[in-house]
Amino acid sequence: MKKLILVTSPPACGKTFISRQLAGALQHVVYLDKDTLIPLSKQIFAVAHQPYDRSSIFFEKYIRDLEYQVILDLAMEALLYDDIVLINAPFTQEIRDDAYIATLRKELAKKEAELVVIWVDTDPEVCHQRMIDRASDRDIWKLTHWDEYILGVNFEPPMNLKLKNQPDSLLIFHNSSDEEFAKSMQEIVAQLESTVKKGRRPRTPRRL
Repeated sequence: MKKLILVTSPPACGKTFISRQLAGALQHVVYLDKDTLIPLSKQIFAVAHQPYDRSSIFFEKYIRDLEYQVILDLAMEALLYDDIVLINAPFTQEIRDDAYIATLRKELAKKEAELVVIWVDTDPEVCHQRMIDRASDRDIWKLTHWDEYILGVNFEPPMNLKLKNQPDSLLIFHNSSDEEFAKSMQEIVAQLESTVKKGRRPRTPRRL
């Protein structure tokens, strides 16, 4: 069975590093990072004569949802050609929206694929320090207003995504220490490879 994997979490939990490590360890995988779209998003800010602020009302209204739509469209295309597509993106609102997830699962079923969400579980204080260390312009508002920001962040895993008939529907990647990272990486790669291999079929050329 093909898989669309969403690696999700609040900012600075380690999504990008973990996503790249997983993509490198898995076989037959296409890696997509929503941050690749940031230069295009910056251009929208510039054309609209708006300050670059990914926490702004302008971003939420005109850019955010479009970024997610584009990255998912790319993923759906990639599933035609490989067994696993892994997206590195927060999907903060989407993963807790049952209707959104149900629609996504129906679209994936048409491509004989399943949804897997890997939730990166990291202690908030560890996230705070990682955000300071990476010194990204996208974090300026968050760090400046840390107490206000952290109140609006949900660090609880989205248990609504867990399916009884799909053991890998929701996987928790613990990442507050090097030991947790190593253990989670080994266990999750093994679980994903085993389920994909069971449904893997010989490839046939596609006519474009």
